Amino acid sequence: MSEHAVFPRLRKKLDDAITYGTRQEALALAQEGVRRAKAAGAEGETEYFKAQVHIIRRQFVTAIEHLDRAIERNPRDGAAFNDRALCMVELGLIDEAMPFFDRGIAVEPDYATIYHNKGWLLNNIGRHTEAIRCFSKALELEPCRPVTYDNLADAQMNLGDAPGALASYRMVLALLKPGRCKGIKKQIRERIAEIERSKS
Repeated sequence: MSEHAVFPRLRKKLDDAITYGTRQEALALAQEGVRRAKAAGAEGETEYFKAQVHIIRRQFVTAIEHLDRAIERNPRDGAAFNDRALCMVELGLIDEAMPFFDRGIAVEPDYATIYHNKGWLLNNIGRHTEAIRCFSKALELEPCRPVTYDNLADAQMNLGDAPGALASYRMVLALLKPGRCKGIKKQIRERIAEIERSKS
């Protein structure tokens, strides 16, 4: 496997660590990405992984600077557009963030994470039906994403669809790896119990 072929796998591991792992685990993977990208002379990947280090440290302005350089070197990097949008959300620039999700979708339409994150933002600003469409697209591309089912359930609850939310929450439990994410599983079971109590 060439060094350049390692980067998609490393990005996936980093995304999983950010979503389900610890901050230390994610930081170690981001720093490994920087080292390996520098060694391979992959400037776009170097900037991308540097941005991840700053995102994990909650240094969003600096992360955006690196993401802009990553996009300049690789204008078809949907993940860089996605992460730039997320940094803007963290900085309170909600309206300005949405076009970066859309630009990322335009250049990398098969990247499930960007649909998930656009859906997350839409759900948080009250656009629940649009959010569900984004989550559905993410799941069409990557059917085994527990985090997307979790967010889909939240949007379904916001629209009063308790049966749909129950089904989505049950998918989260079915898809989470055994022995991991015990806290998340506990929260999901509590939400399921709450919905079932409200139905009786």
